[in-house]
Amino acid sequence: TNFSQNVKEGDIIVAGKNFGCGSSREQAATCLKYAGVGAIIAKSFARIFFRNAINQGLPVIQCPEAVDAIENGEEIEINFNKGEIKTKKGIFTFSPLPNSVLQILKDGGLIAH
Repeated sequence: TNFSQNVKEGDIIVAGKNFGCGSSREQAATCLKYAGVGAIIAKSFARIFFRNAINQGLPVIQCPEAVDAIENGEEIEINFNKGEIKTKKGIFTFSPLPNSVLQILKDGGLIAH
């Protein structure tokens, strides 16, 4: 419930299917980024939200197996170049984002890029 008051810089959202559905405005991703969210790992994303997140410099990863394995409050490591998520239950792989997208994220979003 009090997400905005509890989120800390670098927190990672772990979510189910079709994350971001219904939010075609880029403010949905922008608000999460500026609240301090470091990345979102989900089983799947709404396409418009996915693109808006990239445009805003908010990393998004689709990895259903990791979602099922990650426990609330667990510290994990994400390697975007290798496409790996390290958890207590093992290493889970995802399709690495293209270098052009990684550069947009590194630059802090499409405008900064």
